[in-house]
Amino acid sequence: MSARPRRSPLQRTPRTGTMDARRFGLVLRRLRAMQPRWNLSAIEGVNQTAGRDPFRILVACVLSLRTRDETTGPAAQRLFAVASTPPALLALSEQRIASLVYPVAFYRRKATALRRICSQLLERHDGHVPSDLDALLALPGVGRKTANLVRTVGFGLPGICVDTHVHRIANRLGFVATRTPAETEAALRARLPRRHWIGLNDLLVTFGQNVCHPTSPRCSSCPVAALCPRRGVRRSR
Repeated sequence: MSARPRRSPLQRTPRTGTMDARRFGLVLRRLRAMQPRWNLSAIEGVNQTAGRDPFRILVACVLSLRTRDETTGPAAQRLFAVASTPPALLALSEQRIASLVYPVAFYRRKATALRRICSQLLERHDGHVPSDLDALLALPGVGRKTANLVRTVGFGLPGICVDTHVHRIANRLGFVATRTPAETEAALRARLPRRHWIGLNDLLVTFGQNVCHPTSPRCSSCPVAALCPRRGVRRSR
């Protein structure tokens, strides 16, 4: 009697229950293999256009808050075409910055915040963006999401940036069971090996924008559908 063929870990995974770190690692590797086929996130678009530039990443992150990527990317490029350093941006008036980044959400408020950030960078950091998390959080309008993105994308340092996509997808996959992005960040730091931290945000953001949509994910074409318990999914395509 011939031995039964062994199934892959993806095939053996149940559609309900929790996911351990090993299987979550398999999910991330499968998604990374598919990522080149998906549209870039706005932050990664800035990163690929300008190279690793912490200042441009910081500015793009500020512009991206509560704004869709299709708006953030062009707004960032318009601004960088005029001013791409702290002194150059600080030389612009708030009205000029606001006109360049419109129609990002809260564009006037963000213009004010960007000038304040540039002022502090020049006064406290010799015009350079700091890599230290606490120093980044001390900048006006910079929260943990932005600070962690600057560390990971701008400096290549370990960090976990949790936005709505990362929070939703990590819970949907059953790797964490959390209520807020802050809880998700803490859970991921505790459970996820550090080798997966850098790039996690961009990977899950592009996955969330292209496949794992908030209300109606494309489960029929998802590369990890066999592994996903679909927690909280009520309808899909």
